[in-house]
Amino acid sequence: MTAPPGGALGAAALPAAGLEMAVDDPSLLDADRLMVRFGARFACRDVSVRIWPGEVIAVVGESGAGKTTLLDCLSGQRAPDSGSVRYRTSAGGIIDVHQESEMVRRRLQRTEWGVVRQNPRDGLRLDISAGGNIGERLMATGHRHYGRIRAAAADWLERVELDVARLDDLPAQFSGGMQQRLQVARTLVSAPRLVFLDEPTGGLDVSVQARLLDLLRRLVAELDLAAVIVTHDLAVARLLADRMVVMQHGEIVESGLTDQVLDDPQEPYTQLLVSSVLRV
Repeated sequence: MTAPPGGALGAAALPAAGLEMAVDDPSLLDADRLMVRFGARFACRDVSVRIWPGEVIAVVGESGAGKTTLLDCLSGQRAPDSGSVRYRTSAGGIIDVHQESEMVRRRLQRTEWGVVRQNPRDGLRLDISAGGNIGERLMATGHRHYGRIRAAAADWLERVELDVARLDDLPAQFSGGMQQRLQVARTLVSAPRLVFLDEPTGGLDVSVQARLLDLLRRLVAELDLAAVIVTHDLAVARLLADRMVVMQHGEIVESGLTDQVLDDPQEPYTQLLVSSVLRV
């Protein structure tokens, strides 16, 4: 992906210290035996996940399965009770995400990572314009040239199929589907290597979902993004994900290539999920 105008992304400021990634282990993110408890209930129980560059992985399961808790741990927003999340930075080193300072995690989240939330209003600044939302992300990575920032914002509005003439409109003036596309533009403008998406089509009308999914599929392929998508919708997983992880009661019960898991589920819980979709 070409960096946006105005210079480097600032990722070099991330720590490069740590173990060098082994030649035979080029994973981008490696979560090992994550445990998260809420009282007597496990939201994550001995969960291990690896993500490779350019790979899209879907985390599926019913409400309460632990999907969002896992996503929050992977993206540095929640510290697990035990276990680790290790990330291979663009500088070439490996960092233990939850052993780093809050400042390092925030820098990582605005440079090499991106998050798309289910409710776009949680991922946007509602008090600034559409262009300002996109430009703010660029400014956080060190860009200062107003003309270039505005040009990049306009370019990204076009890429997510929003009218450039609305560059100065506030997000509240957009529909829910348009707000979600604006959030996608805000997230991707800084050229992240890894994107976390939490139910990105949840709460949208079916026709709006289809348009957003087509957009996400195109951008993920075009930009060669690695992504983790949390969803309860198996159709979303099939359309976007290379690999699938099925969670139940905080545990991974099945994983594999998406088409393989959906077409030939091995575990009773996965079989139930697939059959419930087929009955609809």
